[in-house]
Amino acid sequence: MMLIDPHAHMTSRATDDYQAMAAAGVVALIEPAFWLGQPRTNVGSYFDYLSGLIGWELFRAGQFGIRHYCTIGLNSKEANNEELAEGVMEILPRFALKEGVVAIGEIGYDEQTDLEDKYFRLQLELAKELDLPIMIHTPHRDKKRGTSRSMDVCEEHGVLPSKVVIDHNNEETVDEVLDRGYWAAFSIYPSTKMGNVRMVEILRRYGSERMIVDSACDWGISEPLAVAKTAQLALENGLPEEHVRGACYANALSAYGQSGQMKEEDWLNPPAIDQRTLFEGNSILRGGREPVVVEARSSGSLESLLID
Repeated sequence: MMLIDPHAHMTSRATDDYQAMAAAGVVALIEPAFWLGQPRTNVGSYFDYLSGLIGWELFRAGQFGIRHYCTIGLNSKEANNEELAEGVMEILPRFALKEGVVAIGEIGYDEQTDLEDKYFRLQLELAKELDLPIMIHTPHRDKKRGTSRSMDVCEEHGVLPSKVVIDHNNEETVDEVLDRGYWAAFSIYPSTKMGNVRMVEILRRYGSERMIVDSACDWGISEPLAVAKTAQLALENGLPEEHVRGACYANALSAYGQSGQMKEEDWLNPPAIDQRTLFEGNSILRGGREPVVVEARSSGSLESLLID
């Protein structure tokens, strides 16, 4: 089964993770702009970070046959630094129009402050102006209220629910998100957030309509194979294959495909792979490893990419 991980912070991951994801069936992923763990002190560091999302990370993923997309936005945590936020808002439109950008995100609330609300609303308007989908980060604390508030604000700004993915859902929020017509995404984290056993039970209860599974893997203890492991567990527990395919592949394509940037053709007829190529003089190879070169292949022939 082909898989999409529609929320993976690969900037924080090793190149080996791309290799493992490709071997597990991941054909495409989306990397949202997010907080790096340490606050950025100036807009220049944000500029370089966003440049990496549309450049180096696209290259790294492509070296293993994975199509890399990204979302562009000012995260809710750093929205509380008003000077930084103002500078970031000035550069966002230029990045949001780059090839491979499939949404404005991840945006929303963290502590639900006035500044978070201000920049959330400004970015909703930017998404409307550019006709892009929106990826919303729901807060880890006071999640139910923050999730409801996020949808309320979207509706105040006239944003269609069908253009909005509400991420980091759990059993407490999923009913309202689905009832109000939004895409409901779930981050599968080991021990925290939503585990894959819980996710399988949610899919059993609700089906797969507008449901999206992602890993949200980042610099913390997280699992880049979360989508693949959840899909496998769901199948082993007797969930219909079409439901698993919907939640772990098709729905992400439908939601973010509204950008016009993400098409199934991108990986059904993928470009050749040549690990001899460089990105600004840099290679993914180390220690004299033999490069993989695949002149022509189908989306299902990733076994040849595995390097011992």
